[in-house]
Amino acid sequence: MTVEEQRRPTGAEAVLAGLDEQQRAAAAAVRGPVCILAGAGTGKTRTITHRIAYGVHTGVYTPEQVLAVTFTARAAGELRGRLSALGVGGVQARTFHAAAMRQLRYFAPRVLGGPLPELVENKLRVVAGAATRHRLTTDRASLRDLAGEIEWAKTTLATPDDYPARARAAGREAPFEPAAVAAVYASYEQAKQRDGTLDFEDLLLVTAYALEEHRDVAREVRGQYRHFVVDEYQDVNPLQQRLLDAWLGGRAELCVVGDPHQTIYSFTGADPDYLLGFADRYPDAEVVKLERDYRSTPEVVGLANKLIGMAPRRTGLPGLRLMGQRAAGPEPRFLEHPDEPAEAAAVAAACRELVDSGLPAAEIAVLFRINAQSQVYESALADVGVPYVLKGGERFFERPEVREAVLLLRGAAAGRDDGSPLVPAVRDVLASVGWVEHRPPPGGAARDRWQSLSALVDLAVDLVAEQPTLTLAGFVGHLAERANAQHAPTVQGVTLASMHAAKGLEWDAVFVVGLVDGVLPIAQSLARPDAVEEERRLLYVAVTRAREQLTLSWSLARQPGGKRVRPRSRFLTGLAPDAPVPVRTRVARRVEVVLEGPAGELFERLRAWRAATAAQASIPAYVVFNDATLQAIAETRPGSLTELSALPGIGARKLELYGVDVLAAVDAELPD
Repeated sequence: MTVEEQRRPTGAEAVLAGLDEQQRAAAAAVRGPVCILAGAGTGKTRTITHRIAYGVHTGVYTPEQVLAVTFTARAAGELRGRLSALGVGGVQARTFHAAAMRQLRYFAPRVLGGPLPELVENKLRVVAGAATRHRLTTDRASLRDLAGEIEWAKTTLATPDDYPARARAAGREAPFEPAAVAAVYASYEQAKQRDGTLDFEDLLLVTAYALEEHRDVAREVRGQYRHFVVDEYQDVNPLQQRLLDAWLGGRAELCVVGDPHQTIYSFTGADPDYLLGFADRYPDAEVVKLERDYRSTPEVVGLANKLIGMAPRRTGLPGLRLMGQRAAGPEPRFLEHPDEPAEAAAVAAACRELVDSGLPAAEIAVLFRINAQSQVYESALADVGVPYVLKGGERFFERPEVREAVLLLRGAAAGRDDGSPLVPAVRDVLASVGWVEHRPPPGGAARDRWQSLSALVDLAVDLVAEQPTLTLAGFVGHLAERANAQHAPTVQGVTLASMHAAKGLEWDAVFVVGLVDGVLPIAQSLARPDAVEEERRLLYVAVTRAREQLTLSWSLARQPGGKRVRPRSRFLTGLAPDAPVPVRTRVARRVEVVLEGPAGELFERLRAWRAATAAQASIPAYVVFNDATLQAIAETRPGSLTELSALPGIGARKLELYGVDVLAAVDAELPD
């Protein structure tokens, strides 16, 4: 053996090699209770897997006696994979539900007198039956909200009798009066009992009951699992905590990992007090902070620290202040726009520029507060030929309520094309499916549905401002064009995601958009200071998704020509400069250049052709091609359909519709 080989760390020592000082302290703390406060980008997964591996290699843990609990199957799989790479197998890494199901399936004959009951496959069907029994009129959105209320009640350990008072105290926005929701909740539980089924919340509840009430079960489970690790502990709800306490049985061999700054799921029942109060519950707990951020540049980290530093100090564990470990990068940008379409166009143009410069589209994200905001960005990215993927929701034109509305609009257009004003016609059609202007319903799913339908009305308003004579038939044609453009393959595209859906992810370049009061913080949070602060943490999560480039933007009006009175988000006070940076997109600059010389002449002729084509089809001009695409044509002068198809904004459908005409226009301009 060489001297170098003799010096190379082995076994337990090798597990700690390569960790920074804070990570090493956490990994070496193998005896509980331990609380690891892990800030964004600080390597928490690396730390907890090395901690488990170190405990195994030092003989403190037997792998099969360790249970690591996560919130997603993907995270559990990642834990197992990393442990395997560290030479540790046999550790149980599972979600709460997967761990409970495994245990309950084994103990069901002893606890329930038979095999594990079937799980409810379609909760909405059972909720719908319960709602019908109480003569409640529901649609799919209100059913989803009812199901959400029942899940919230069960995860917070509220019974049907408890629900009304607990819901009012928590400021819940239920789709019906609390007493009506409680009645449906009770009927739902009775239906499950009659059918002999369990839902996913029951898995945790019955497993906890088995451990609490059956000594033999508790003895066997606690003998099997002696060391526990819980990831994302700030997101634990009372039901999960009850099961965790049942697993522990009064023992303290527990390591929890979490970040109080990333508490953004209180509306689902998550209770950050379990993390914040951990040291009070376990006075001898070792608390280790991970603050070295390896994800983001110091500029992004500095902004994140400043943002969260403005929040009121919460009692409990010490705070976290991230320290950027990467090389310096660009300063975050704050951009103000006159209206939402202008904001979306600027973001799309910036994405186009990043992609053209060599940054993969998959390394770019556009983050917004509510899913309904995606529509304008889906359209803007399609207009400049940048592919996208929508995470955590359906594409705008694939949402059930949008598909239903488009069908109704198409039917209305076929039945009447009498030149009636477009916007009132659209409002009338959507009113037939329960949409009421300026009256968003309570409940998340119902509100999302209302916002999607409102987005269609807003789109009609925008188009009429540009083309006052647009008919309902022309509007339907415009919707079809947009839907076709947005159904192109988008696997490697820019990510469009809500801020909630973005948690746990990261990109090189992030655009955080729509930052106006009433959207972030969202309007329904404004009556409760604690809810407003959760909205601040949501923005913190969005900011810390960026590795290198971060842009935060807002618009003063919703539509072009509207009053520019919307206040930017209160969370930007003290962060954004008082004098907003004027926005001039790359596309706008290129238009100014293209308008000179032969390319400028071709550009103007293409615009004239586009106007005539759009008028003949009764669609807005930019639905044919936007200015960026016309510029690209004028600059490159494509000589074949293949060359034309390579330009931004020209998909297969537009190539089929307009390709030959465009080539003819270009050919007519070629010099002799």
